[in-house]
Amino acid sequence: MERWQKNNITIYHGDCQDILPELDTSNIELLLSDPPWGSNFNFNYERFSGGLRENRNYGEMIGDDSPFDPSPFLKFPKVILWGSNHFAKHLPIGTTLVWNKKRPNQTGKFLSDGELAWMKGGVGVYIFTHIWHGFDRESERGKTLHPTQKPILLMEWCLKRAKATGAVLDPFMGCCPVGLACINMGLPFIGIEQDEHHFETARQRTEQYVHQEKA
Repeated sequence: MERWQKNNITIYHGDCQDILPELDTSNIELLLSDPPWGSNFNFNYERFSGGLRENRNYGEMIGDDSPFDPSPFLKFPKVILWGSNHFAKHLPIGTTLVWNKKRPNQTGKFLSDGELAWMKGGVGVYIFTHIWHGFDRESERGKTLHPTQKPILLMEWCLKRAKATGAVLDPFMGCCPVGLACINMGLPFIGIEQDEHHFETARQRTEQYVHQEKA
Protein backbone atom coordinates (compact mmCIF):
# COMPACT_ATOMS: atom_id res chain seq x y z
CA MET A 1 0.00 0.00 0.00
CA GLU A 2 1.58 3.24 -1.18
CA ARG A 3 0.73 6.44 0.70
CA TRP A 4 1.39 10.11 -0.06
CA GLN A 5 0.68 12.78 2.51
CA LYS A 6 1.09 16.53 2.76
CA ASN A 7 -0.53 18.71 5.39
CA ASN A 8 -4.07 17.37 5.92
CA ILE A 9 -4.25 15.60 2.54
CA THR A 10 -3.56 11.83 2.39
CA ILE A 11 -3.92 9.62 -0.69
CA TYR A 12 -3.44 5.86 -1.01
CA HIS A 13 -2.70 3.60 -3.95
CA GLY A 14 -4.66 0.37 -3.69
CA ASP A 15 -8.09 -1.23 -3.52
CA CYS A 16 -10.39 0.65 -1.13
CA GLN A 17 -11.84 -2.67 0.02
CA ASP A 18 -8.40 -3.59 1.33
CA ILE A 19 -7.35 -0.17 2.60
CA LEU A 20 -10.49 1.11 4.35
CA PRO A 21 -10.56 -1.67 7.00
CA GLU A 22 -7.01 -0.63 7.96
CA LEU A 23 -7.91 3.04 8.42
CA ASP A 24 -9.56 4.89 11.29
CA THR A 25 -12.52 6.46 9.51
CA SER A 26 -14.35 7.51 12.67
CA ASN A 27 -13.60 11.17 11.95
CA ILE A 28 -14.90 11.11 8.35
CA GLU A 29 -17.83 13.48 7.97
CA LEU A 30 -18.50 13.11 4.23
CA LEU A 31 -17.92 10.41 1.64
CA LEU A 32 -17.92 12.10 -1.77
CA SER A 33 -17.04 9.93 -4.75
CA ASP A 34 -17.66 9.00 -8.38
CA PRO A 35 -17.37 5.19 -8.18
CA PRO A 36 -17.29 2.73 -11.10
CA TRP A 37 -20.83 2.65 -12.40
CA GLY A 38 -20.88 -1.03 -13.31
CA SER A 39 -22.02 -0.16 -16.83
CA ASN A 40 -19.05 -1.69 -18.70
CA PHE A 41 -18.90 1.52 -20.71
CA ASN A 42 -16.66 1.87 -23.76
CA PHE A 43 -14.44 4.89 -23.13
CA ASN A 44 -12.83 4.78 -26.58
CA TYR A 45 -14.31 8.00 -27.99
CA GLU A 46 -12.26 7.69 -31.17
CA ARG A 47 -15.12 5.57 -32.48
CA PHE A 48 -17.28 8.69 -32.73
CA SER A 49 -14.85 10.66 -34.89
CA GLY A 50 -14.17 8.23 -37.74
CA GLY A 51 -10.49 8.36 -36.88
CA LEU A 52 -10.28 12.14 -37.30
CA ARG A 53 -9.53 12.74 -33.63
CA GLU A 54 -6.76 10.68 -32.07
CA ASN A 55 -5.80 10.13 -28.44
CA ARG A 56 -9.45 9.92 -27.36
CA ASN A 57 -9.23 6.37 -26.09
CA TYR A 58 -9.35 6.66 -22.31
CA GLY A 59 -9.03 2.94 -21.65
CA GLU A 60 -10.95 0.85 -19.16
CA MET A 61 -12.06 1.72 -15.66
CA ILE A 62 -11.24 -0.79 -12.94
CA GLY A 63 -14.44 -2.23 -11.49
CA ASP A 64 -16.76 -0.96 -14.22
CA ASP A 65 -17.22 -4.47 -15.60
CA SER A 66 -19.35 -5.62 -12.63
CA PRO A 67 -22.36 -4.11 -10.78
CA PHE A 68 -21.47 -1.54 -8.13
CA ASP A 69 -22.85 -2.11 -4.62
CA PRO A 70 -22.98 1.18 -2.69
CA SER A 71 -24.16 -0.35 0.60
CA PRO A 72 -20.69 -0.52 2.29
CA PHE A 73 -20.28 3.23 1.78
CA LEU A 74 -23.63 4.43 3.14
CA LYS A 75 -22.65 4.29 6.82
CA PHE A 76 -20.95 7.68 6.87
CA PRO A 77 -22.86 10.69 8.28
CA LYS A 78 -22.94 12.38 4.87
CA VAL A 79 -22.67 10.67 1.48
CA ILE A 80 -22.68 11.84 -2.13
CA LEU A 81 -22.26 9.26 -4.91
CA TRP A 82 -22.07 10.26 -8.58
CA GLY A 83 -23.42 7.97 -11.29
CA SER A 84 -26.26 7.00 -8.98
CA ASN A 85 -28.67 6.31 -11.85
CA HIS A 86 -26.60 3.19 -12.61
CA PHE A 87 -27.14 1.67 -9.14
CA ALA A 88 -30.29 3.47 -7.98
CA LYS A 89 -32.07 0.26 -6.94
CA HIS A 90 -29.51 -0.18 -4.17
CA LEU A 91 -30.04 3.31 -2.72
CA PRO A 92 -32.68 4.60 -0.29
CA ILE A 93 -34.64 7.78 -1.02
CA GLY A 94 -32.38 10.81 -0.88
CA THR A 95 -31.52 14.12 -2.49
CA THR A 96 -30.70 14.20 -6.21
CA LEU A 97 -27.86 16.36 -7.50
CA VAL A 98 -27.62 17.15 -11.21
CA TRP A 99 -24.59 18.32 -13.13
CA ASN A 100 -25.87 20.12 -16.24
CA LYS A 101 -22.84 19.96 -18.55
CA LYS A 102 -24.21 20.98 -21.93
CA ARG A 103 -24.91 24.32 -23.58
CA PRO A 104 -28.57 24.73 -24.63
CA ASN A 105 -27.71 24.17 -28.30
CA GLN A 106 -25.93 20.91 -27.44
CA THR A 107 -28.64 19.17 -25.44
CA GLY A 108 -30.01 15.92 -26.78
CA LYS A 109 -27.40 15.61 -29.53
CA PHE A 110 -24.42 13.61 -28.22
CA LEU A 111 -24.10 11.36 -25.17
CA SER A 112 -25.60 12.54 -21.87
CA ASP A 113 -26.74 16.10 -21.22
CA GLY A 114 -25.89 15.75 -17.54
CA GLU A 115 -24.95 13.44 -14.70
CA LEU A 116 -26.73 12.48 -11.49
CA ALA A 117 -25.61 12.02 -7.92
CA TRP A 118 -27.40 10.68 -4.85
CA MET A 119 -26.98 12.54 -1.56
CA LYS A 120 -27.89 10.93 1.74
CA GLY A 121 -30.99 12.46 3.30
CA GLY A 122 -33.65 14.79 1.97
CA VAL A 123 -35.79 14.48 -1.15
CA GLY A 124 -34.99 17.60 -3.20
CA VAL A 125 -33.38 18.01 -6.62
CA TYR A 126 -30.58 20.56 -7.13
CA ILE A 127 -28.80 21.52 -10.35
CA PHE A 128 -25.28 22.80 -10.95
CA THR A 129 -24.38 24.09 -14.43
CA HIS A 130 -20.75 23.95 -15.50
CA ILE A 131 -19.62 23.75 -19.13
CA TRP A 132 -16.17 22.45 -20.02
CA HIS A 133 -14.49 25.13 -22.15
CA GLY A 134 -12.95 23.64 -25.27
CA PHE A 135 -12.84 20.05 -26.43
CA ASP A 136 -9.85 19.39 -24.18
CA ARG A 137 -11.54 21.06 -21.21
CA GLU A 138 -8.90 23.78 -21.20
CA SER A 139 -10.71 25.67 -18.48
CA GLU A 140 -9.23 23.34 -15.89
CA ARG A 141 -6.18 21.38 -16.97
CA GLY A 142 -5.57 21.29 -20.71
CA LYS A 143 -6.45 17.67 -21.43
CA THR A 144 -8.63 14.84 -20.20
CA LEU A 145 -6.92 13.04 -17.33
CA HIS A 146 -9.58 10.47 -16.45
CA PRO A 147 -12.46 8.91 -18.45
CA THR A 148 -15.12 10.18 -16.02
CA GLN A 149 -13.29 13.29 -14.80
CA LYS A 150 -15.36 15.79 -12.83
CA PRO A 151 -14.74 19.55 -12.54
CA ILE A 152 -13.18 20.80 -9.31
CA LEU A 153 -15.89 23.48 -9.18
CA LEU A 154 -18.53 20.73 -9.22
CA MET A 155 -16.89 19.04 -6.27
CA GLU A 156 -16.71 22.35 -4.40
CA TRP A 157 -20.45 22.75 -5.01
CA CYS A 158 -21.00 19.26 -3.56
CA LEU A 159 -19.01 20.14 -0.44
CA LYS A 160 -21.13 23.25 0.01
CA ARG A 161 -24.40 21.37 -0.55
CA ALA A 162 -23.35 18.83 2.08
CA LYS A 163 -22.27 21.68 4.40
CA ALA A 164 -19.00 19.85 4.94
CA THR A 165 -16.80 21.16 7.73
CA GLY A 166 -14.81 18.02 8.57
CA ALA A 167 -12.78 15.27 6.91
CA VAL A 168 -13.80 14.06 3.44
CA LEU A 169 -13.22 10.58 1.97
CA ASP A 170 -13.11 9.57 -1.70
CA PRO A 171 -12.47 5.81 -2.07
CA PHE A 172 -12.47 6.08 -5.90
CA MET A 173 -10.57 9.35 -6.31
CA GLY A 174 -9.48 9.09 -9.97
CA CYS A 175 -7.41 12.19 -10.75
CA CYS A 176 -8.47 13.72 -7.40
CA PRO A 177 -10.96 16.55 -8.11
CA VAL A 178 -12.51 15.99 -4.67
CA GLY A 179 -9.11 16.34 -3.00
CA LEU A 180 -8.32 19.53 -4.88
CA ALA A 181 -11.72 20.96 -3.95
CA CYS A 182 -10.95 20.13 -0.31
CA ILE A 183 -7.62 21.96 -0.56
CA ASN A 184 -9.43 25.01 -1.95
CA MET A 185 -11.92 24.90 0.92
CA GLY A 186 -9.48 24.02 3.70
CA LEU A 187 -10.91 20.57 4.49
CA PRO A 188 -8.98 17.40 5.42
CA PHE A 189 -9.07 14.74 2.69
CA ILE A 190 -8.39 11.03 2.34
CA GLY A 191 -8.38 9.55 -1.17
CA ILE A 192 -7.88 6.03 -2.50
CA GLU A 193 -7.19 4.97 -6.10
CA GLN A 194 -6.57 1.45 -7.39
CA ASP A 195 -5.31 2.35 -10.88
CA GLU A 196 -1.57 3.09 -10.74
CA HIS A 197 -1.65 5.63 -13.57
CA HIS A 198 -4.56 7.59 -12.08
CA PHE A 199 -2.97 7.48 -8.62
CA GLU A 200 0.21 9.03 -10.00
CA THR A 201 -1.83 11.69 -11.80
CA ALA A 202 -3.67 12.42 -8.55
CA ARG A 203 -0.39 12.64 -6.63
CA GLN A 204 1.11 15.08 -9.12
CA ARG A 205 -1.99 17.29 -9.20
CA THR A 206 -2.26 17.31 -5.42
CA GLU A 207 1.42 18.07 -4.93
CA GLN A 208 1.13 20.98 -7.38
CA TYR A 209 -1.92 22.33 -5.54
CA VAL A 210 -0.22 22.09 -2.15
CA HIS A 211 2.83 23.87 -3.57
CA GLN A 212 0.66 26.65 -5.02
CA GLU A 213 -1.10 27.01 -1.68
CA LYS A 214 2.23 27.62 0.06
CA ALA A 215 3.46 30.09 -2.59
